Amino acid sequence: MEFFTLALPALGDAAGLILQPVVLGYLVLGVVMGLCVGVFPGLGGIAGLSLLLPFMFGMDPVLGLALMIGMVAVVPTSDTFASVLMGIPGSSASQATVLDGFPMAKKGEAARALSAAFASSLFGGLVGAAFLTLFILVARPIVLEFRTPELLMITIFGLSMVGILAGRVALKGLVAAALGMLVGVIGEGAFEGELRMIPSDWVFADSGTAAFTIYQYMGDGLKLVIVGLGIFAIPEIVALLRQDRSISDRSPLGGGWLSGVRDWFANIWLSIRCSIIGVVVGVIPGLGGSVVDWIAYGHAVQTTPDKSKFGSGEIRGVIGPESSNNAKEGGGLVPTLLFGIPGSGSMAIFIGAIALLGSGNIEVGPSMLQNNLDITYAIVWLLALANVVGTLICIAASGGIARLTTIPFGLLAPFLFMIISFAAFQSGQNLMDLVALLGIGLLGIMMRRFDWSRPAFLIGFVLSNPAENYANQAVQIAQSRFRKSMGEGLEYIFSPIVIVLIIITVISVVVGLRQAKQIMAEGEVQAGTKRAPLVFLLLVLAFLITAFANAWTIPDFAWRDRVFPMFVAGVAVVGALVLVVQMMLRPETHPLFADREVTDADSNTHGLWATLVWFAGLLALTALLGFILALGLFLFAFIKLRAGRSIGFAAAYTAAGIAFMCGMAALLNRDFPPGLLQRYVDLPWPLT
Repeated sequence: MEFFTLALPALGDAAGLILQPVVLGYLVLGVVMGLCVGVFPGLGGIAGLSLLLPFMFGMDPVLGLALMIGMVAVVPTSDTFASVLMGIPGSSASQATVLDGFPMAKKGEAARALSAAFASSLFGGLVGAAFLTLFILVARPIVLEFRTPELLMITIFGLSMVGILAGRVALKGLVAAALGMLVGVIGEGAFEGELRMIPSDWVFADSGTAAFTIYQYMGDGLKLVIVGLGIFAIPEIVALLRQDRSISDRSPLGGGWLSGVRDWFANIWLSIRCSIIGVVVGVIPGLGGSVVDWIAYGHAVQTTPDKSKFGSGEIRGVIGPESSNNAKEGGGLVPTLLFGIPGSGSMAIFIGAIALLGSGNIEVGPSMLQNNLDITYAIVWLLALANVVGTLICIAASGGIARLTTIPFGLLAPFLFMIISFAAFQSGQNLMDLVALLGIGLLGIMMRRFDWSRPAFLIGFVLSNPAENYANQAVQIAQSRFRKSMGEGLEYIFSPIVIVLIIITVISVVVGLRQAKQIMAEGEVQAGTKRAPLVFLLLVLAFLITAFANAWTIPDFAWRDRVFPMFVAGVAVVGALVLVVQMMLRPETHPLFADREVTDADSNTHGLWATLVWFAGLLALTALLGFILALGLFLFAFIKLRAGRSIGFAAAYTAAGIAFMCGMAALLNRDFPPGLLQRYVDLPWPLT
């Protein structure tokens, strides 16, 4: 009855609010801005909404919401360009799309991949808007049922996707996930503040020393944007640069647009299921964009009879993640609007921006549903419209953007690395961001080379903190319940929702491990010799043993900071030791010894270390001269010497790159990494 007395009139009022030319104009402006932000890897919705914040003060609420929703809705669609055309995740929600979208672009099927992705994104966005409409009425009691055990099981379910993405050697994938979790817990513990993977005496090191600098940086842990770019973007840029050719050796788009739409329609039930996954996961605060595409990708693999094509250009591997990552925006608005709980980083900025609109009397949460129901439903209408407008604009702009794939990669690589370095620096405004980016990038290169599942590593990293927090909280609460009675403790742990999630997770693990051998997580990789893969495994084992020993030294009073890393490291050490034994016993033709240097020997025209020296040189010059001066020298030298272009071309390229960076920094109100020079010389912006 409430639906007819309150919801329908509010929906009608909301439609009247937004169906005005000026509101639609602001919506289109937001969509265009979101397209520009989403195309560049690593920026995403958080950077875009941060750009809009200064303009929200006193703005008409409907106009401000149109601008913000337009941007938020289109970023998960436009970031598909980078994932499909460049092999670089445009954001944390488009990482799984790279696995099959990028191989399709390399085969000249970019149009098919993009059209399937856009159709899936549009459908997922509309499903998200529809579910948001219903959830505004019914989701409050459902979300309130999710206590700590349920949140822990949702996190464990996310980790169970590792089984499906583990690759031909499942144990390598599981160790990779554990490695990601241990990297995720580096820094101060969440409960007692004990340092993990950082020597405790570094706290007392002299200011300015390397030890103190590392402690200051690592104490807060590594940022997702750095790990995501390092694990996925750097390896792909380096791999393409070594081959010294364009991304696609065929016409980048061709005539595959209708083919991609037909592919989506043929797999519409997969799109429906993955859209529902996106909505449900989006509702859970903190999981959302970082893991939803992997869950959807795992589901796509599990429900496909022929799994051999995944990782080398399977269209279902594009449709599943793209349906879910747009639908999750509607789900993410549920806790944001109903409870004032941000479902993601971009939603946190969204909440802050709403407080600035108009006279500042709009407050998300139950009061918004009571006092501003028309504004609440206006957000629903805007979300649906933004997805339609965003998809149309993306299709219209695809031709020009896709031509990037025919440009020699020697010209694209320095520009992409410039963007990635800038995006990485924005996460912490610290020169160490670039050091961490290069270090994680080297790890990603090695994992790619030896066929270690990078998706498994990233899932482990993303879910490490939620898993540790929920596990510790669940243990503490369960202990107090068990002290009262055994029945109350068991009732708390094994609620109906938990039991259902346990069953789903067990099925996922069993099915995933049985199917993993058919999945090429990193594409087809030939076996090489024993030496190089074994050396890399021993280095991983050394890190795992170090992590276990470090966790062991954490004092008893801080046991909550010790248990999780020690358990994960212990399991990973056992898994790595089993892999060492298997390597000693297996022949060199076994998939354990996969080595991409053998697979790509004919196509690589440049050595790995000779290529990495360029990027290490940019880092060293930045430490000495600051980012802008270093970037100018890097771009000019790279284009002149590595790309083999004329001095005039190199100078023009350098000037354009510097101008672009300065424009981005000015719009985002950001600074560049300073160097040693800036300590002694007072230079004007942007040289500061």
